[in-house]
Amino acid sequence: MRFRSIRDPRYLALALLLIASQAAAIEGVTHRAATVEAMAQAASPQAIADYRRKLKEYQEVRSAFEQEASAYWSSIAEKRRGRNAKRRQHQSIGLDDYVLTQPPVYTGPKRPVTPSPEPEEPRRERKYIPVVADLLKAAAEHFQFAPQRPGSELEFKRAYARAAAAAGLTREQAVRVYSFETGGNGNHDMQSGLSASRPGSRAISTAIGYNQLLTTNSVELIAEQGHEVLHELTAKAAHLSGAPRKAMDHKIAVLKRMVALARSVPDEWAHHEKIGNTPQGWAMHAMVLDIDVGPLLQTHKLLTSVIFARAKGHTRPLTAAELEMMNLTGDGTGLDMVTMPQAMRDQVPTSNFFQRSGYERNPVAIRHNTVAKLLAVTDARMDSNCNLPGAKELAAAF
Repeated sequence: MRFRSIRDPRYLALALLLIASQAAAIEGVTHRAATVEAMAQAASPQAIADYRRKLKEYQEVRSAFEQEASAYWSSIAEKRRGRNAKRRQHQSIGLDDYVLTQPPVYTGPKRPVTPSPEPEEPRRERKYIPVVADLLKAAAEHFQFAPQRPGSELEFKRAYARAAAAAGLTREQAVRVYSFETGGNGNHDMQSGLSASRPGSRAISTAIGYNQLLTTNSVELIAEQGHEVLHELTAKAAHLSGAPRKAMDHKIAVLKRMVALARSVPDEWAHHEKIGNTPQGWAMHAMVLDIDVGPLLQTHKLLTSVIFARAKGHTRPLTAAELEMMNLTGDGTGLDMVTMPQAMRDQVPTSNFFQRSGYERNPVAIRHNTVAKLLAVTDARMDSNCNLPGAKELAAAF
């Protein structure tokens, strides 16, 4: 083997780059060590005493707040259990069945910064969020299947409009939910957090499509509504022949395997979520992109909420904003808001429909802190986004 001389200009440049990088790294470590040492020396007894005094004050105020907050959220949970019990017994629900005060807000001092250096905490590894390319790869590897993508976005919108209308959803419901979920201009493969207009953007969840289905939604829909979808595909296959018929038969066979897998676990969100976090679950989620299956899955996502409301005795048609509440918070929690009389909506805080951790991460629910305000801001956003090209195109597809 011949070795290249370090005198080769290319390798000399590389060597210099490596040496410079190593020197910079050593210098950085030395600088950090010096900074820590300097901070330690700078932490005078007076500074440390002042820090401990402020820390004690902070801890006392924070502890009092946590006790108040804990009591508040315990009362939220207790009221929720009471409402559920009343519903099971077909009893009416009134204002007394809700917590009518807003959650306590911490207004005390911030935690003081220690004057002494603290060891850096290791960074938590961020959970990987699969994107469309991962879903397609998983479908090919685990089911030897590629979703049939639309020739144009309008083609997918027309397929969705046909499915939604046939299921009994109104144009207003479908278009306004689409406008809220996608911002009024989303494509069938739009993923939450990703935007072509923002280079470098990253997915913040697995939510994809006109109704922003999560992987768990797709697994659950395939488990619960898969046979209905298979019935639709079989009826469509009866009118096909040749290559299109062969492709549809393969699609039906693949979906049957997916249904069997999705139904192999108890029909519970936690079990569906476990499958959704696997490559097989990613493959199921890829069906949202298919021109035949995707519109049906997204239609069923909204339709199950409508059916749930009817089964609970709510016969009045749901407004799009009410349907969106059920879509966002789950059917049971959403129906709690939807069935509330208008006069009560102005008085009941949105905190009644959240766990503490979820509420504190939801600036919209905090800012629009009553049921009436939350529904109003949802309607306002729908009104605005319905004027955008994507929403207008979907409306015209009905």
